[in-house]
Amino acid sequence: MPLVSAGEFVVAGAGVGAFNVIQLEHAEALIAGAEAAGRPVILQISENAVRYHAALEPIAVACLAAARAAKVPVAVHLDHATSPELVREAVGLGLGSVMYDASALDYDANVAATAEITAYCHEHGVWVEAELGEVGGKDGVHAPGARTDPEEAARFVAATGVDALAVAVGTSHAMTDRTAAVDLGLIARLRDAVPVPLVLHGSSGVPDEDLTRAVEAGIVKVNIATHLNKVFTAAVRAYLADHPTVVDTRKYLAPGRDAVAREVTRLIGTVLTRG
Repeated sequence: MPLVSAGEFVVAGAGVGAFNVIQLEHAEALIAGAEAAGRPVILQISENAVRYHAALEPIAVACLAAARAAKVPVAVHLDHATSPELVREAVGLGLGSVMYDASALDYDANVAATAEITAYCHEHGVWVEAELGEVGGKDGVHAPGARTDPEEAARFVAATGVDALAVAVGTSHAMTDRTAAVDLGLIARLRDAVPVPLVLHGSSGVPDEDLTRAVEAGIVKVNIATHLNKVFTAAVRAYLADHPTVVDTRKYLAPGRDAVAREVTRLIGTVLTRG
């Protein structure tokens, strides 16, 4: 199955799982889980992961190679890039999509910066996701004033030409419990106002049933990272507890990889689908 751009399957009609890669084991797990479910998947490399590796190229090349060998469509995506230079590097390496995040800027500056990046990416055949509103860090669900306004979102998409929009509807990044209260009514209003696919960030904090409802309301791309990191870490801890003298990293990373693959199969096979 050839490597594809996220734009080839992030279309209205079904939820697509977009999961973050930190190590090669993550990429292998995400692809194995997608193959078991018989559905496409997006491998995401965040700016934080780039910092961890001190470079984009090694992890990006590994993900691209794994994607090309997959039995289902796999896209490799740059996630939450705030650096235009990093976006250009990703495009040069062959990533088919990027998420450029200028949401910390005021509206006019966000539009200007995002439009410039979008024009560059489209010249190179690369699909662009942007963000409007505030999907924050570890401080919990945001006040209503931080939510994405449907009319402003429509203007933003028209002004920037982006291919997908991440929206603030009550989630928060890096949540380790699944207690976020998603505003399903706002998702539906955004779906009706915005002509491009909607993206849900901070989805690790959303219960299964609400992820399904969010997809039914209009979310297309669902980003999950922390939840799968918890699954991976729990499996590694359990193995090490039972095998306290093991030193071969393959022995304890493999259970983590296998646990993530099973959870990805469950998520994209049953949770991120329309009822």
